[in-house]
Amino acid sequence: MRSRLPPIPNLLRNLHSSPHLSSMATTALIFRSVCSPSSSLPTFRSPVTSSRPNIPFSASISTSKPLFGGLFGSVSRDGDWMRSGRFRKVYASQRGYRKVRGRSSVRRKEKGKELELDVKICVEEQLPDDPEILDIAEMLRLNVPMAMKLAFDDLKDSDYKTRDPAIDDVGQYENVELSLLLCNDDFIRQLNKDWRNADYATDVLSMSQHVPELNLPMLMLGDIVISVETAARQAEERGHTLLDEIRILLVHGLLHLMGFDHELSDEAESEMEGEEERLLKGLGWKGKGLIQSASTAEDDENPLPNTPTDGRKKEGSLRFYKPKFSYIFCDMDGTLLNSKSQISETNAKALKEASSRGVKVVIATGKTRPAVLTLLKSVDLAGKDGIASEYSPGVFIQGLLVYGTQGREIHRRNLDVDVCREAFNYSVEHNIPLIAFSENRCLTLFNHPLVDSLHTIYNEPKAEIMSSVDHLLSSGEVQKVLFLDTAEGVAGTLRPYWSEATAGRASVVQAQADMLEIVPPGSSKGSGVRMLLDHFGVTADEVMAIGDGENDIEMIELASLGIALSNGTEKTKAVANVIGVSNDEDGVADAIYRYAF
Repeated sequence: MRSRLPPIPNLLRNLHSSPHLSSMATTALIFRSVCSPSSSLPTFRSPVTSSRPNIPFSASISTSKPLFGGLFGSVSRDGDWMRSGRFRKVYASQRGYRKVRGRSSVRRKEKGKELELDVKICVEEQLPDDPEILDIAEMLRLNVPMAMKLAFDDLKDSDYKTRDPAIDDVGQYENVELSLLLCNDDFIRQLNKDWRNADYATDVLSMSQHVPELNLPMLMLGDIVISVETAARQAEERGHTLLDEIRILLVHGLLHLMGFDHELSDEAESEMEGEEERLLKGLGWKGKGLIQSASTAEDDENPLPNTPTDGRKKEGSLRFYKPKFSYIFCDMDGTLLNSKSQISETNAKALKEASSRGVKVVIATGKTRPAVLTLLKSVDLAGKDGIASEYSPGVFIQGLLVYGTQGREIHRRNLDVDVCREAFNYSVEHNIPLIAFSENRCLTLFNHPLVDSLHTIYNEPKAEIMSSVDHLLSSGEVQKVLFLDTAEGVAGTLRPYWSEATAGRASVVQAQADMLEIVPPGSSKGSGVRMLLDHFGVTADEVMAIGDGENDIEMIELASLGIALSNGTEKTKAVANVIGVSNDEDGVADAIYRYAF
């Protein structure tokens, strides 16, 4: 798709007020009118030989920030890639450059002087430092001048009927300037929205900056923007490499800048398709032209996947984005786990992808560490290459056990012994099962189907039956106790009773409707998360948190972005920045693809 730039009245006035300017003086005046000052860096040249004698070529790949023409900034600095800034300020100043009338007395290139191809390859700042992308950008430094040279050969004598002939004989110019930007879907979508009033991402966008009326000594060919995210999906769909697909998009975008437009008519489409094939074949590049590939997809009734328009990144595309957060703290029950207490494949893939992009995923849960590792192991997320192991940080048993670097314990808090004794006496008297959590063990006084379910459904360690309350309390330190009952029994009896009975000595919290937990006063997952952040020397600004229960409230409030899933409690959703989809709809994956990058 090709876009054109609207006029700049100030530039027009400046040109008309300067009646006798040389070509370079005119150019300098335009520089001052449409560009901000920039510092120049050294340049180097890469010769491009021509297979035909009609136009001598050499390619100059400048490392200087573009003063004129390119919208996006250059890419190479002493051998390293420079990133373009967010282009909007430059973009706004450049938009006014199209359709400005200039003087016709500008001096043309001296006969016999070589035409220079000034190519600037740019990587948008939101793309991460992905080695494949940087290698492709390096390769494009050679590929783009090669494609330009071949496209310019015989252009003057071509007999295309539908091509705009505004660019005809490039031999009359001293140099040709072209910028190419690699970006992600979000960036090109915003460009389409701003320039074309089309709120969706495309694979390639061409922006012409050629103004025939100015008669400048250089040809400002324009800018080509390519979404590597869309290109990667299309490359997979079409069975070739990402570099192959980007080369195809480069050729397509270049032809648009040279006056081809396949959307005008069937004849125009046929002519542009033929030129695409000629260039790709002449350059020895793999793949069909973009027009032919799109036609094949339509014929096969297998169109390429649409780009999401709601801000959610596609699965597998996070490598084209920079993380917004250093840490993701994630709850287990009701959040990462669905209603069957399982981790879905989609959630597992999202966590692996986020972790592979350098985001540290930390589990913050009411569960024990063995229970968490058992669940994560089932989806290949436990161990050295997973997100949790015995040597990784984590917040367990409602923040009462916190493990830091190398999995070392940095915090432990135990429940008052008298509260434990009272709770177990109540359990025996009312025949309501109660379980004590003692680090990696679960202890109880009698067996019960609900006690078994804590192991079989929730993967907690199998409860050990103790002979008496004294025996239980002497077996180890207790961090919390957990009543198991019906949701009605918890809400109508247990919670009111124990809220009053433990006042000042303990707190009651709920992660599940049919469970009531008694924990030390003032403790929470949020306090455990804060201790871990202090341990790492990290601020809450670097944290995204995902949860659902009342026990997640402090953690969600602490995080820079707190997400409560839609299945969560009303109190939790009330404090969240965002309400996500439910745990049965892969809420964790949705949150990661939508907000983490």
